[in-house]
Amino acid sequence: MTFKTLDDVDVKGKRVLLRVDLNVPMEEGRVTDATRIERILPTINEMAGKGGKVILLSHFGRPKGQRVDEDSLRQVLPTLEHYLKRQIPFAEDCIGEAAEAVVSAMADGDVVLLENTRFHKGEEKNDPAFVAEVAMLGDLFVNDAFSAAHRAHATTEGLAHKLPAIAGRTMQAELEALESALANPARPVMAVVGGAKVSTKLELLGNLVDKVEYLVIGGGMANTFLAAQGKAVGKSLCEHDLADTARAILEKAKAANCTIVLPIDATVAQKFEAHAPSHIVAVDHVGADDMILDVGPKSVAQVESLLAQCKTLVWNGPFGAFELPPFEEGTNAVAQTAARLTVEGKLLSVAGGGDTVAALNQAHAAQEFSYVSTAGGAFLEWLEGKTLPGVAALKA
Repeated sequence: MTFKTLDDVDVKGKRVLLRVDLNVPMEEGRVTDATRIERILPTINEMAGKGGKVILLSHFGRPKGQRVDEDSLRQVLPTLEHYLKRQIPFAEDCIGEAAEAVVSAMADGDVVLLENTRFHKGEEKNDPAFVAEVAMLGDLFVNDAFSAAHRAHATTEGLAHKLPAIAGRTMQAELEALESALANPARPVMAVVGGAKVSTKLELLGNLVDKVEYLVIGGGMANTFLAAQGKAVGKSLCEHDLADTARAILEKAKAANCTIVLPIDATVAQKFEAHAPSHIVAVDHVGADDMILDVGPKSVAQVESLLAQCKTLVWNGPFGAFELPPFEEGTNAVAQTAARLTVEGKLLSVAGGGDTVAALNQAHAAQEFSYVSTAGGAFLEWLEGKTLPGVAALKA
């Protein structure tokens, strides 16, 4: 993939429309997780440091083309100012007189924030008239919002066709990490796919069996595969109606020379709650009242043994109900092994998806992975082999 980066342009004196993702979690008017803000700091600081006029564009929430006070980006401003260590003028709109006034007052090196792009119906419709109005405010378009790149919206895709388009440093890092993990990986490659349901990840599984040597299936998804093999799963989360689909995926993997790795033992309990009495059983001996809530130690050892032979790891989804102790142990153990192998220079590890990031943070492993994506849907669609409009528009 070829795309222009900040190394290819001179931003001095230029008005730069920088698409970021400030759709951060908030409670009672306060940002509760500033990861996405932290990720965009290098791009903002680099461009401002080089004398660019940095104009921040973002969506927030789902106002559906209406001006909704609780979806105003003004509430993110104090946190943004804290991390950037500077005051940031705010425009009450992202087009028209309010935006023009704030932009025209900028000096080289300034940073401003425009109001929520989704306050206009033209954003999600990628309306050419809206694109043209936003484009009037800038000389360059820089996209640093990979997490919104699966949407063909005005400020994620449309602007790239109206102005010279460049990938920001976060977008660049994400694309380079994904490229080295799946497009041109060092082999063997292992993919870990967990989570609750097979039905939400059918396209992902179908794409990965053609691209990896080992596909490790965990979480509630694994129960569907175990049941498809005729094993009893008790009261575990399981999509029994997808047994034929699971068997078809197993057959496809066999034909593609991909080894699917399923649990061989499990931690089971009779209640879905923290610290519920639990014990470990072989997957052939799950009781009628048992719920599989995590993989067991033999399953962990099996995955760790294979991981030691691999050069690349792609991870999406936990092995068990990691939010409830002690059912985080399987995820923690494998995550810590992957982190150690990465630090030792033996493994390229790329992970993404909301639950995955939370699980890796809980295991104190995220910082040692090669790359952890803050993108949810975009990361998943990339793994599914889909073209992301916001990325395709950047191709040089």
